[in-house]
Amino acid sequence: MKKRCAWCENSFDAYVKYHDEEWGVPVHDDRIHFEFLILEGAQAGLSWATILKRRDGYRAAFADFNPEEVAQFDQEKVEALLLDQGIIRNRLKVQGTVINAQKFMEVQKEFGSFDAYVWSFVGGKPKVNAPKTMKGIPATSPESDALSKDLKKRGFKFVGSTIMYAYMQACGLVNDHVVDCFRFGQN
Repeated sequence: MKKRCAWCENSFDAYVKYHDEEWGVPVHDDRIHFEFLILEGAQAGLSWATILKRRDGYRAAFADFNPEEVAQFDQEKVEALLLDQGIIRNRLKVQGTVINAQKFMEVQKEFGSFDAYVWSFVGGKPKVNAPKTMKGIPATSPESDALSKDLKKRGFKFVGSTIMYAYMQACGLVNDHVVDCFRFGQN
C-alpha cells in the first residue's frame, strides 16, 4: 500500500486521485493557473473536499476556466451563476472570479503569461520544504505573503496569504508532500 500525506488518507476517490496526480505537480499552463486561482478562492472558509466535489460544476459555470470568457461575464451572468447549485453560490466569490479573470489577463499582458509572473515569486523552481509530518507544513510563507500583497495591489480578490499558499501547493510552486509520501520525490 502506498504511503500518502495524511490529509488525503481515508478520503473519497477523487480526493486521493487529486493528491496522487495533481497536488504539488509544477503547473506551467495559464488555464490551469486560472483554474486553481478560482478554486482556491472559492475554498475560503470551506474545505478542499467541498470544492473538489464541485470542480465539474465550476468548469461548466466558468467556461472551462477560460479567463477571456469569464472576464466578459456581465451582471446578468453573475445573477444566473448565483442560482447554479454546481458551485458555491457566494456573491462576493462569484463577482471576485470575474474581477480576477480581468486582472489575470492584465498580468498576462504585462508579463507574457501568468505563469512567468507567478513563478518569479519562487525563483523559477519549486520550493521543497520536506516536512516530516503534517504539523511541519506552514499555512503561509514569505513567498505567499509577497504574492498575496502583489495580487491585492493589482486588484485581485480572495488572494490572502493562506489562500495563495494553498494555490502555490496545488500548482507545485511549493512541494509540501511529507517525506514518507510516495509523491515527495516525484515532483
